[in-house]
Amino acid sequence: MVMKLEHVGIYTPHMEASIRFYRDILGMKLVERVQLNETTELAFLSFDGQESVQVELIGRDVSGTAEEGLVNHLALTVRDIDGVVSRLKQHGIEISDEWPRTILDGRKIAFFKGPSGEKLELFQPATR
Repeated sequence: MVMKLEHVGIYTPHMEASIRFYRDILGMKLVERVQLNETTELAFLSFDGQESVQVELIGRDVSGTAEEGLVNHLALTVRDIDGVVSRLKQHGIEISDEWPRTILDGRKIAFFKGPSGEKLELFQPATR
């Protein structure tokens, strides 16, 4: 079952400016910044005392497209991503990938759409 809101992903073609805005203007702290692949960089920010919910900046050149500056997805933390994916499939929900993908340091993700076409992500933290 879903445990909590994990993060909200926002596309940005201007990673440095976006980090400065969320950090210097809104007062968030930069928690993690990683290069996901050749074209995509991620930065995670949160407020002090509220580290369990983050803004995920998705650095990708989407300038001039309908995606620029848009909220890309809403992520929800789960303990058993495979179980939740199975449950969603039982309800006829189509998952973007057949099964969850493992990224970065063992985090698992799976994307699906809500009833209005909104992009949702299941997120299972890496086990350490």
